[in-house]
Amino acid sequence: MSTEKSIVKLNKNIQKGDRFAQIARIGEVVFHAKDLASLWQIKDPNTLYTTVKRYVKKGSLFRIYKGFYSIKPIEQINPLLLGAKALHQFTYVSTETVLFNAGIIQQSISAITLVSSKSKKFSIGDNQYISRKLSEKYLFNPVGVFEKDGIKIASAERAVADLLYFNSKVHFDADKLINWKKVKKLQREIGYPLTAERYK
Repeated sequence: MSTEKSIVKLNKNIQKGDRFAQIARIGEVVFHAKDLASLWQIKDPNTLYTTVKRYVKKGSLFRIYKGFYSIKPIEQINPLLLGAKALHQFTYVSTETVLFNAGIIQQSISAITLVSSKSKKFSIGDNQYISRKLSEKYLFNPVGVFEKDGIKIASAERAVADLLYFNSKVHFDADKLINWKKVKKLQREIGYPLTAERYK
């Protein structure tokens, strides 16, 4: 369930009370300012700014960057979660990050790679991120994407299919680790062009 849907559901079920008890109930670690405005039912931007600023000063909230906050210091938050939440839209971890973790790409990568509806490079703390833009007709196809600890992550086969869509000539260091039958099946199910020359 998205942060906004969680907030709407929560607001229907609770009375105004302790603001941090409300945050705890939805189980989120990071928030955008508009999430907090919705959660706390604050319509005036100046009131929201003053409220958030006061909590940051007290150490109850941590400012990640303007309009983006957490209830923990950055170094205590999963970098994958930070990147996904920073985009504030549907996104999942894929391509080089997943393939490096699977041993399919062996060269160290400098950025966490995401797939979303926007092309963007950004950094949070010491972490670098790259979001590749994927057409919504492919992006929202859930085949080969699973969720772990609130983060959507591609399977190795989905990550291969995604990367081949962006660059059909990409090199895989350990292509023997790739299940090409699954990749082909995923390409068909997602609607990606087939890359017959890559199948083993």
